[in-house]
Amino acid sequence: MTRSDPRSRLSAYVGSGWHVIRTRGPNQVQFWLIALAIGIAGGTAAMLFRRGIDALQTFLYGTDDITQLHTWAGTLPWFWVLCIPIMGGLVVGGILHIFTPDGRVRTVADVIQGAALNGGRVEGRAGLASAFASLITLGTGGSSGREGPVVHLAAVISSKVLKWLKADGVTGRDLLGCAVAAAVSASFNAPIAGALFALEVVLRHFAIHAFAPIVIASVAGTVINRLEFGGLTEFTLPDASMLQFYEELPAFLLLGAVCGVVAGVMMRAMFAAEDVASHIQARIGLPRWLRPAVAGALLGALAIWYPHIIGVGYETTSLALTGQLGLGSAILFAVIKTAAVSVTIGGRMGGGVFSPSLMIGALTGLAFGLIATSIFPEVSGSSSLYALAGMGGVAAAVLGAPISTTLIVFELTGDWATGLAVMVTVSISTAIGTRLVDRSYFLTQLERRGVHLAAGPQAYLLNLFRASDVMRVMEDEGAPSEEACWTLIEAGDYLDAQSTLEHALPAFDRSGAVFLPVVQLTRSDQPPTLLGALYHVDALRAYNRALAATAAEEHS
Repeated sequence: MTRSDPRSRLSAYVGSGWHVIRTRGPNQVQFWLIALAIGIAGGTAAMLFRRGIDALQTFLYGTDDITQLHTWAGTLPWFWVLCIPIMGGLVVGGILHIFTPDGRVRTVADVIQGAALNGGRVEGRAGLASAFASLITLGTGGSSGREGPVVHLAAVISSKVLKWLKADGVTGRDLLGCAVAAAVSASFNAPIAGALFALEVVLRHFAIHAFAPIVIASVAGTVINRLEFGGLTEFTLPDASMLQFYEELPAFLLLGAVCGVVAGVMMRAMFAAEDVASHIQARIGLPRWLRPAVAGALLGALAIWYPHIIGVGYETTSLALTGQLGLGSAILFAVIKTAAVSVTIGGRMGGGVFSPSLMIGALTGLAFGLIATSIFPEVSGSSSLYALAGMGGVAAAVLGAPISTTLIVFELTGDWATGLAVMVTVSISTAIGTRLVDRSYFLTQLERRGVHLAAGPQAYLLNLFRASDVMRVMEDEGAPSEEACWTLIEAGDYLDAQSTLEHALPAFDRSGAVFLPVVQLTRSDQPPTLLGALYHVDALRAYNRALAATAAEEHS
């Protein structure tokens, strides 16, 4: 019997497969069990976070039905509506001042940075403080979302597991993705979107090796949600939300463009609010622990007249999706919510941006739909369909995540029949909105901090290597002479030991040198200390290895 015989080849394949199962199977099963455990932990954390917000809102606002919070808040005395977010801001400011080095809440952007630059790890102490601060913010009238805090809280859990396992970067990122997927799916009862959010937004690749454990964790998070809250969708749509198919598609193309602009305005408003608040804080010498309280006072004043801004805004979103708001109310509430979420984020009170973007998107879509259906009533469907598409359009552009956002809109509403309208709107809005910032709200946050992830691995990998990590010390056999090094130093061609390859490679281009001395800078009246030399070829070799490793991970 020859080796080309089919039975022989089948036997070889079976033997090879059995060898893989015996050698790799146990480790793979163990990893999936760890992913399941992280999924349960992340889902439980998200569930407890949501319950904590509900309990605090029930206690402070005195309502048993959190879904009708803004209606109930409108009946409370004005001074109580004003004071609740101020008190919350004082508590938040104290927490962040004590437990974080910079008084800033950790959110999804920090998780993305941890995945790209820190081997899937995030800050523990600051992360826990941020989660608690965000819970206080959302429970006391802050106008933001809960997905950002729970994503970072789940990332803290996975970071603790990584520390215990002493895992490498690839495993760390995979388990971080598991935690994120579980948190999102448990928050929104959306297992498909939770898994894709972790891949699309946090890991920023769709590698096959990461898919199975992330799906396992996402399903676990969903089970936690449904055991606690039941299998109901977050929003219920009216039955008459049918698309008039081809005749109506141009309207959704135009809605996508409108949503992209609205998303860009929303993101720029949040960044402007943060810049203005920081400028005022520095100008008047306001203590950083008072900044959230000042923001709380502004929110309280807004809430007296517009209680719709309180919390994540699901009641108003539901009203928009069911067409129970007029054109003027929809436009006004969208503007007021944009201002409120900008004050919340700019005041460093905490919370996420996904839920606010859903609300603003639903209001935008409803306003557009009311206009469209009044102009072309004979070829238009329900205005609620436009609200649904607008909800996805604004959220997708803000997150820079068209795939997961499209799916989460379907899972939040249970309406899969309107997929064409949502997909058209999301695609156009994302194309426009992501060009008004650095690809998404989260990546723009990082760019503003000097962390360049938006351009991809070819840009941010340069920051992983310091000159002192790649240099040749002076005692090495291949190191240059000290005389040659000092000649370059006197000419101004040298690198600080803490500088990265992002600064080193342009320095090589400017100088044309084969190597650059690496020095430890001291006081201005003393010469620098020569530590070694960084060769151009060594820098390129380290960079190429990092690119190859990243490509291997993303395509494995």
